[in-house]
Amino acid sequence: MLKTSAIEQQLVSVVGSQNMRAATAADTIARVQPRYVVEPQDEWQLSAVLAFANEAALSVIPRGGGTKLDWGNPPKSAEVILSTARLNRIVEHAWADLTVTVEAGCTLQSLQQTLAQYGQRLAFDGLWPERATVGGVLSTNDSGALRLRFGALRDLIIGVTLGLPDGTLASSGGKVVKNVAGYDLPKLATGAFGTLGVITRAVFRLHPLPRFAKTISFSAENFATMQDYSLAIQDSKLAHTALQLCCSRGTVPRADILFEATEAGINEQELHLRKILGCAWFAQATENVWNARQDLWNSTGNRVISKISVLPAELAKTTETLAEIASVHSLGWQMVAQGTGIAVLRFDGQPALLSAAVKQLRASLEAGGSSLVVLLGPGEPEQLESWGRPGDAWPLMRAVKHQLDPKGILNPGRFVGGI
Repeated sequence: MLKTSAIEQQLVSVVGSQNMRAATAADTIARVQPRYVVEPQDEWQLSAVLAFANEAALSVIPRGGGTKLDWGNPPKSAEVILSTARLNRIVEHAWADLTVTVEAGCTLQSLQQTLAQYGQRLAFDGLWPERATVGGVLSTNDSGALRLRFGALRDLIIGVTLGLPDGTLASSGGKVVKNVAGYDLPKLATGAFGTLGVITRAVFRLHPLPRFAKTISFSAENFATMQDYSLAIQDSKLAHTALQLCCSRGTVPRADILFEATEAGINEQELHLRKILGCAWFAQATENVWNARQDLWNSTGNRVISKISVLPAELAKTTETLAEIASVHSLGWQMVAQGTGIAVLRFDGQPALLSAAVKQLRASLEAGGSSLVVLLGPGEPEQLESWGRPGDAWPLMRAVKHQLDPKGILNPGRFVGGI
């Protein structure tokens, strides 16, 4: 490996001394201390940094807003943090075509505020939008309750540019919604945790902002009944935008449903909902209920936060299982589940008991074809593997990783199966 002075000299020659610094304790990732933080000013500088790092066998950790940097396994090594903070422009907003091209370092909040001026939005509700960046949410495939109506990010992205480890800037897709050329590359990059390439810009299809919106909350005596309500809603002709189910130890389950339409249309939807649910308790809620998923991160203490993916019809059974496991290990728990069957679960308790409970729940879910991914683990990072069983797709994922990043410099070890 090159000497420290030679590495610093080369990085400065690419981005300038003002865009590079020594990493500090605040830049630590799962107790792994990087050496440098580099902030390229454009895609070409970013690609040059990647080419040099690849040639010098320096591990690279892409970073946007840093909101989800603790997701995934700890990196095997972390020489260079490659920040997209300066790649934050909205390159083109084709409002008439309902598309936008945006650089990876642009925050979700900034993007949405710009689009709102034209009565449009990226129909996506990610965590911490004031800090989370486009590249970060794409890499982690984060999504919230709007996924029920509009799909996940991989359904909204229509083009992407990736900085590959050899310095190539690879683009796929286009600025037209029906363009399918290079369709696989945007989907391949989404959810890859930056292990295949560094996202530098993306093209999304947009949706109009709704004229009116209304959130209605209702409760049920137990989660089995709440699941019946949820499935009845999903099977009905209701045109709801989002549906989330909230429950925790010792509380009555609550559901929130979002309608977006004309005022008259929403009133009709509400009447239809009341007929479906009968005598369930109703209340008009505020927009704050849609922060329930994010609120699971707010309090501190010994906790594990996981993402669970099950069939919607299995949510009640899954809740019963996790409640039993939590009781055995004397843990508190809270869960926010979407109508899609994706849920975020929080366990609170002693670190050793937390790890045992998550492993037990994961084994139960995987046996039934479901999954559990740890987003925030207890204590030492090595106590709890993030991803669980890789599954049959792992050999293919490993082959794709080797094809695009043969030296394994991008986020080494952070993804499924230690990729």
